Order: sequence, then C-alpha cells, then structure tokens
Amino acid sequence: MTGAKIRIITLRLGDELIELREYLNIQGKPIPSDSQSNDLWFQHLAIVVSDMDRAYAHLRSFSIEPISVTPQTIPHENKASGSVRAFKFKDSDGHDLELIWFPPDKGQDKWHQNSDRLFLGIDHSAIAISNTEQSLHFYRDLLGMQMDSRSVNWRATQSRLDNLPGAEVKITALRPVQGGVGIELLDYILPGKGRPMPSDWKSYDIAHMQIELVVNNLEQLVDKLRRNGVQFVSPL
Repeated sequence: MTGAKIRIITLRLGDELIELREYLNIQGKPIPSDSQSNDLWFQHLAIVVSDMDRAYAHLRSFSIEPISVTPQTIPHENKASGSVRAFKFKDSDGHDLELIWFPPDKGQDKWHQNSDRLFLGIDHSAIAISNTEQSLHFYRDLLGMQMDSRSVNWRATQSRLDNLPGAEVKITALRPVQGGVGIELLDYILPGKGRPMPSDWKSYDIAHMQIELVVNNLEQLVDKLRRNGVQFVSPL
C-alpha cells in the first residue's frame, strides 16, 4: 500500500518462521470478538510442544484468552489423529493459536527427536474452508502440495476443543512435497459453514493472516494460476 509505514519482526521457533507486521500509520479493523472456528476467516498456527501439561501450565501463567476448555485428547479410534493432544487459545490481538502434542506414532519425525525444548516448532496452519474438493483443487492440483491425511473429528472432544457445541469437522492435511509447514483444511459439517470473509477486509487489518510458500519457478506458477482463473490481490 502506498505510503504505509510497517514495522516487521521475524521470529523463529525451531525451523519455522513467523512474521509480525504492525502498520504504524493505518488503523486496521480488529478481528470480530465473536469469531468461531467455522467462520471462513478462521486460521490458526499449530505450535508443537514436547510436554502438553508443562506447556499448558506455562501458558496459564500469562494473560491469554482460552478457546478450549482444557487440553483435549483426540479419541484413539480416530486413525489419523488418535491420542493427539491439543489446546486452542487466542493471542493479544485475537489471532487463533493451538498447542499440539504428537504421540510416538503421529506427526513428523522431527517432533520426536530428543530435545530439552518445550516449544519445538510450527507443524501447520489450519484454515476453515467452504468446500473440500474445491480447496484440494487449489492447494493440491494447482500449488502441488501432497495429501498427508484425512479424518473426521467430532463428539464432545471436538466441541470442547473448539468451544463450538456439536462440532463435527472434516480435516484434510496437506504438506509440501519436500516437507515444511503443512496446511489443514477444516470443512465443518456441524454446525455448518460459518460466516464468509467480509469483502472489505484489507491486508492491513488485524484479521489478515497469510501463508508464504516458496516455489521453484514463480513465473510458471503465476501463469498456471491465471489460466485457472485465480485472482491476485497484488500485481505480479
């Protein structure tokens, strides 16, 4: 944006990076205080921990806004994510975050290497979507990501995790071919799709989040996306 003054800070956790942007001369819209996990602007970062109980206790020593009741354990009969533990909360601006712990048979190998660190890295970003097949066409067929797993999470565990009564969500996990931060597609079956992203939201609004993907040939990918009718928010 012309004339914008931006303060940018890049943080590292393990192998992953997160970039914080503060617009110094523009007042952006806040995230709606009544946001839910099925609203189509929902996006969270999943931070991997080596010990959920210790991480949860550490988190509670700060002034955070919890989403989940307490850390939740996915039922073992869920083949894709059984015994995974998770806890969702909000940062000071209302962005959604998740702590996640993987049992020995789940998650990437690097999350199971011996480490004395409590917070290990960022496993994925999860986003609410309106249609799984439509999103798969974009992320898998056009962007070249590969499918990691598919599952349906439901029952009281998911409701307590999302603070969303009766929650039932179809989850499709994708990851770049050469590894790295994954993307989870959250397709809510119950209570159904939430509110669409407002058309007047801008990149300087607090609600704005984005994922940066590194590609081998930018021009070739841009041409492919254009030929498939993808709209760009900035000139390329």
